[in-house]
Amino acid sequence: MKKTSLLLLTGSIAAFSACKSSQTETTASGMNEENTATVAAAPAAQTLKYPETKKVDHTDDYFGTTVADPYRWQETHEEELDQWIAAQNKVTQSYLGSIEFRNKIKDRLTQIWNYPKFGAPFKKGGKYYFYKNDGLQNQSVLYVQNSLEGEPQVFLDPNKFSTDGTVALTALAFSKDAKYVAYGTASGGSDWNTYSVMEVATGKKLDDQVEWVKFSGPSWYKDGFFYSRYDAPTEGNKLANKNEYHKVYYHKVGTSQSQDQLVYEDKQHALRNFYGGTTEDERFLVLSASEGASGANALYYRDLTDPKSTIKPIIDNFESEYDVVDNLGDKLLVRTNKNAPRYRLVLIDPKKPQESNWKVVVPETDNVMNGVSFVGGRLIASYMKDAASEVVVFDTNGKRLNHVELPAIGTVAGFNGERNDKEVFFTFTSFTYPTTIYRYDIASNKASLFRKSDVDINTDGYETKQIFYTSKDGTKVPMFIVHKKGLKLDGNKPTYLYAYGGFNISLTPSFSISNMLWLENGGVYALPNLRGGGEYGEAWHKAGMTPNKQNVFDDFIGAAEYLIKEGYTSSEKLAVAGGSNGGLLVGAFMTQRPELAKVALPAVGVMDMLRFHKFTIGWAWVPEYGSSDSEAQFKNLYTFSPLHNIKEGVKYPATLVKTADHDDRVVPAHSFKFISELQAKGAPGNPYLIRVDVRAGHGAGKPTALVIQEAADTWSFVYQNMGVNPYLNQ
Repeated sequence: MKKTSLLLLTGSIAAFSACKSSQTETTASGMNEENTATVAAAPAAQTLKYPETKKVDHTDDYFGTTVADPYRWQETHEEELDQWIAAQNKVTQSYLGSIEFRNKIKDRLTQIWNYPKFGAPFKKGGKYYFYKNDGLQNQSVLYVQNSLEGEPQVFLDPNKFSTDGTVALTALAFSKDAKYVAYGTASGGSDWNTYSVMEVATGKKLDDQVEWVKFSGPSWYKDGFFYSRYDAPTEGNKLANKNEYHKVYYHKVGTSQSQDQLVYEDKQHALRNFYGGTTEDERFLVLSASEGASGANALYYRDLTDPKSTIKPIIDNFESEYDVVDNLGDKLLVRTNKNAPRYRLVLIDPKKPQESNWKVVVPETDNVMNGVSFVGGRLIASYMKDAASEVVVFDTNGKRLNHVELPAIGTVAGFNGERNDKEVFFTFTSFTYPTTIYRYDIASNKASLFRKSDVDINTDGYETKQIFYTSKDGTKVPMFIVHKKGLKLDGNKPTYLYAYGGFNISLTPSFSISNMLWLENGGVYALPNLRGGGEYGEAWHKAGMTPNKQNVFDDFIGAAEYLIKEGYTSSEKLAVAGGSNGGLLVGAFMTQRPELAKVALPAVGVMDMLRFHKFTIGWAWVPEYGSSDSEAQFKNLYTFSPLHNIKEGVKYPATLVKTADHDDRVVPAHSFKFISELQAKGAPGNPYLIRVDVRAGHGAGKPTALVIQEAADTWSFVYQNMGVNPYLNQ
């Protein structure tokens, strides 16, 4: 079982990793690490004429502090805002279009992106299913084959959902007998989902259509499925309206949504979310309730074998995390950080759920248990040790049986299967290790290579190291640094510093085609594991939550200072980047230490910390950030809110704000208001631009063509403002 998270995303999500590539020490680009010649500036920032942005006379009073909000009008999507977006995009595209090497970057990205990408197979109804992208398809296609040696056939092709690739597959669940499959689609990157049903044997799409689903997943029970939804929003502002009163329904195949049975609602708590999942044997319906995106949740259950049973509490508070793995008979296997900050696995009798009755199956260790699968009669637990994966196999009594050997230091995903399976598949990746698929034979504990990526780049010319630097308060923070072998530390290497730091999300080594373009041109890539993440369990997370959010910014600043001090780069050759909560991170960095980096790339960021909770699911982030509705928390938020800390006449880094018009996770008004303030107040000398994707959202399901174009624009902007032409000698 999996509960759907309300967390902010770190970036694009796909059915499987679509960002892979590798490269040689001397690459097709013809550039080596010394080729950092200065180039003439593309339209000079001083000559940029930004669109005129209307200001309104609006102020708010926060506990006696008057706060101006001259761009409040940008929170409502009307024709006037569309015109402003078009004008901003015109200026940005004119700037980017004048960069002489922009098309070469796009061509190189297209070249290295264009190879077959596969997802790990999974088995349903005796058949194998897997995702594949031929190379440049906008969406990955789901294939089916009767055996691993059989001929694959297209099962579901999301590229046919729309002509421009902007309708994505977001959810997929087979009925227990594999007669039906329920699948979700989302348009333009929105979080709103529509569920449909298809007959597996015939491929026939049925008339079933379930709408206004959000933060959910179809969970089958007999001839229907449970799902969660909100009431239909008002049409005028459906991408910004506050989401309240999440409800759980049951939909029976062959009926209309109007006939769906309301299973659970909470009329007293508008800001709670509920995810209903069934155990593999369909004995239990388990409801996970959350009040925010901090991870803590309550648990409820219903015994589906008893027609008279009702939904009852197991855990009725929001103090810890509880993730139900599956059931063993009448008891539930639960991964939790209750009295175990780095997680443990326990067996809970839902009829006697008190902690004194729990049986510890796998106790807490020094490493973070970040996931458990119950497959083939075994418990397969994945751990993090200093942000890298380890995998250990236990029996159902918690006896340690095996350790799964991995090819290098990196990140594991997968091990998704059923309790009677004899095999399971997993993926392995690292910064310079393209996503590779392994088949794991459960009985023999043998992991064998199943499929590797056939990329046109040699990754052997690169090295990854992990260092620990000291943050402002003395905390040791780990950071991965990736670059070409033999790099000379001359303090002048273009360096890209990316981080997140929040919501218990861990950043672990992973492969990126886009980042490989940076590396092959002599760049340095740095990834610090800031407080606020989950790399060292809940204590690490809480050290970056309200009222400690400044620790996260200090950690990021400390990473930049380390890279400069140790001779990797200089302030003139440093770019800082992050998305969503990471966009907030970049916004805080550049307003607190504007001189420390040359380029800032805040993407889909939370920039207005006083009003974020007013839109869509923003209220769920209050446990992480705090709320301006509280006087003490308002004072804390006001000190680092990027929008409210832009100062008149300060020269900020060259800034490319990135957002999308269909982002209903972090509504684009955050980015609109931030760039408006920056253009109005920032001192001349660097460009302050915004790039607004149309028919796109927070990142999930973005078509490959748009992803490549965004990457080309981003690298072009970075190189241009660092004064570097990566293709000078071509």
